[in-house]
Amino acid sequence: MLDVPHKPHTLSARPLLFPSKTPSHSSSGFPPCAGNLNGRRSGVRDLSFWVRDLLFALCASSLRISGEMERLKQLLFLCLLDVSVARPAAKQSAGAAVNERPIIGIITQEVSDHDMLPFGKTYIPASYVKYVESAGARVVPIRLNQTRGEYEKVFSQINGLLFIGGAVDLEKSDYALTARIFYKLAVEANSRGDYFPVWGTCMGLQLLTVLVSGEDLLSRTPAENISMPLNLTTEARSSRMFRNFPLDLFAALSHEPLTGNFHHYGVTEKVFKGNERLSRFFSILSTNQAEDGSVFVSTIEGRRYPFYAVQWHPEVNRFQWNPDYNYPHSPHATHLSTLLADFFISEGRRSHHSFSSPEEEAKALIYNCVPTYTANFTAYEQVYFF
Repeated sequence: MLDVPHKPHTLSARPLLFPSKTPSHSSSGFPPCAGNLNGRRSGVRDLSFWVRDLLFALCASSLRISGEMERLKQLLFLCLLDVSVARPAAKQSAGAAVNERPIIGIITQEVSDHDMLPFGKTYIPASYVKYVESAGARVVPIRLNQTRGEYEKVFSQINGLLFIGGAVDLEKSDYALTARIFYKLAVEANSRGDYFPVWGTCMGLQLLTVLVSGEDLLSRTPAENISMPLNLTTEARSSRMFRNFPLDLFAALSHEPLTGNFHHYGVTEKVFKGNERLSRFFSILSTNQAEDGSVFVSTIEGRRYPFYAVQWHPEVNRFQWNPDYNYPHSPHATHLSTLLADFFISEGRRSHHSFSSPEEEAKALIYNCVPTYTANFTAYEQVYFF
């Protein structure tokens, strides 16, 4: 199923192959991480960048290297990361307890596909649920058309939020109105030191750009049923999202078609960088070129807040199999999906929201719902209907 938001008005877009030199924007917010260097260590930092660039060049030129050399390079890379650039998002105090029972909220979405209407009014594809569960978390479905008080209670119980792909109006739909409430709650929570991550996939990225900018900046950037490498920016290497990737996988990101794209709309790199709110809120980690030549933003990361989004679909690499779709299933593709799920849930483990009782928690979990087999009439193998 393509992610096609209903668009009464649009613009236009296009991306490059390989690192675009995106200027870094300063922002206030959470205390900088330990990687924020002082002058005394600047020489070490400069050297670390030089050596790390050399390692990435070696890795990109030859991904088939011996196991011993790979382990040596990964060890050196991880050491160098400790003297790299600052990564702002909220800092967790040393010794802070880790939440070992994280729960992620997923907002149900209005059914727009005619073939799905007989099964329910809203839905969540099971691939997103499996994606979250594969990293050691559980899912609470968030119904539409609840009161703000009910949503505030749910927010206090979950440890992260996932905006899924789909096809709804990003400003006026019930989905968009519900998402706006949770977005504001997440911003307020993170601003006062209550760590709460948000992830957006495909339409979820588009939704976040609308919520942050306050306007619809989407234009036609068709990339329908195609897998592509990412055109990584210089900010990708030091990003929270990619910083712990093995060298071979990081290099493969820009050389192998690991990211499945199924969208008609996006935000162009030019429009994104030209919008002050977006460019101050997010770092661009990658771009891609659409079928019409437009360059769209494909991966972003919050500068101040733990908000992340991708225009592509990491969940399909492991959990969707319809042969009519270009889902990437290579070893690197599945590893990419695994690491991103692990990363997002590791962010959720830093949240300590919780239910008031085990009984209340059990009642809210998606385990109470039974997914429907839908592979014979949708791109999804299974769907939860509500």
